[in-house]
Amino acid sequence: MGKQTPLFDLHVAAGAKIVDFAGWDMPIHYGSQLEEHHQVRRDAGMFDVSHMLPVDVSGAGAQAFLSKLLANNIGKLTLPGKALYSCMLQDDGGVVDDLITYFFAPDDYRIVVNAGTADKDIAWMRTQAAKMGANVTIESRRDLAMIAVQGPNARAKAWAALPGSQAASEGLKPFQAAKWNDLMICRTGYTGEDGFELIVPAQRAAEIWKALEAAGVKPIGLGARDTLRLEAGMNLYGSDMDETKNPLESGLAWTVDFTEGRNFIGRAALEAYDRSKQLVGLLLEDRGVLRGHMRVVTPHGEGETTSGSFAPSMNASIAFARVPAAVQLGDTVAVDIRGKLLKARVTKLSFVRNGKVLS
Repeated sequence: MGKQTPLFDLHVAAGAKIVDFAGWDMPIHYGSQLEEHHQVRRDAGMFDVSHMLPVDVSGAGAQAFLSKLLANNIGKLTLPGKALYSCMLQDDGGVVDDLITYFFAPDDYRIVVNAGTADKDIAWMRTQAAKMGANVTIESRRDLAMIAVQGPNARAKAWAALPGSQAASEGLKPFQAAKWNDLMICRTGYTGEDGFELIVPAQRAAEIWKALEAAGVKPIGLGARDTLRLEAGMNLYGSDMDETKNPLESGLAWTVDFTEGRNFIGRAALEAYDRSKQLVGLLLEDRGVLRGHMRVVTPHGEGETTSGSFAPSMNASIAFARVPAAVQLGDTVAVDIRGKLLKARVTKLSFVRNGKVLS
C-alpha cells in the first residue's frame, strides 16, 4: 500500500480505479477516462493533486537563495501572489525538478514541487542552503492538500462552491494567487484550460471536495490529467526531462534567465551546451498510437519520443520528441512503432489550449 492523500476515502467511495503514482495511491479514473478528458475541456473537473508538496521558504536570505537555486529569475516577482515557473538544476544543467514558486514578500515564498521528487527536492534545497550559508527556513507542508479545478467553467463553479471567494480571486491573472481565509487560490493549472489550484488545510480537503462536487465540478483521474497536459504541451518530469536532460533540450529555454550577473546553479553548463537537441511536437499521420521511448528517424539523425498518447480533443495521436536541432516545424519524420516506420509531422509542442486545437 502506498501513501494516501486526505481525499483517498472519497476516491474509493466514488468507485475510482486506484493505481500507484510515485508511491501514492491515486485515482487513474472514475469510469471513462475519455469522458473525464472532455469534461475538463468543455466544462469543469477537479483533480486531487495532494501528492504534490508545498514548501515554504522564508527568512531574510530567501530571495538571494532562490535567485541562485532557480534557473528562472525570482527577481521578476514583485507583486504579492505572483508566480513563476522554473527548473531547479544540478551543476551540470540536469533538471532536479520543475516547480512553481509563489512570491508574497522578499522573505516569504511558497514552492510547489512534484510528488515523485519531493524528498529529493527538499534534500537538495537544504544542501544548497547550507553551502551558501543562506539565512532561510525550508518547511515541508504536508499539513496542506491541493485540489486543481480546471475547465472553461471552473472558476465560476469554484466561486459557487466557496461563497465569498470570488471577491478575493476574481481579479487574479494567470500565474497569480491570493490568500483567502485559510485557503490559497492560485490561477494556475496543468491542463491548458483556465481554472484554479486550491491549496487548503488537509483537514478541510474532503469538505471542499464535496462542495465543489455539489457545484457541478466532476472528479477527474490522473489518466485524463496526462492526456490534457500532453495536448497542452506541458512537460512531465521523469518523461520529458530529468537529471540527465537540461531545459534547453527540453523545450524549456523560455524558463531560463541568462541576465548578466545571475549566477544560478547550472548556468555555466547551459552556456556551454551546444544546443544540438530540441523538444518538438509530433502529430501522427498514419494509423497507430505514439508512446514514450519510440525511435524517431529524421533526415538529420535519430531522436526519441518522450511522451505520447491518443489525444481525445484532436482524435489523433501526438507525442513530444527530442530530435536534432536541425529538424524544423512542418518536417515529416518517421516513428518506429512495433517495427514499422510511420509518418508524423513536426509541430509546436502546444496542440490544444483553452479548448482550441492549434495543430
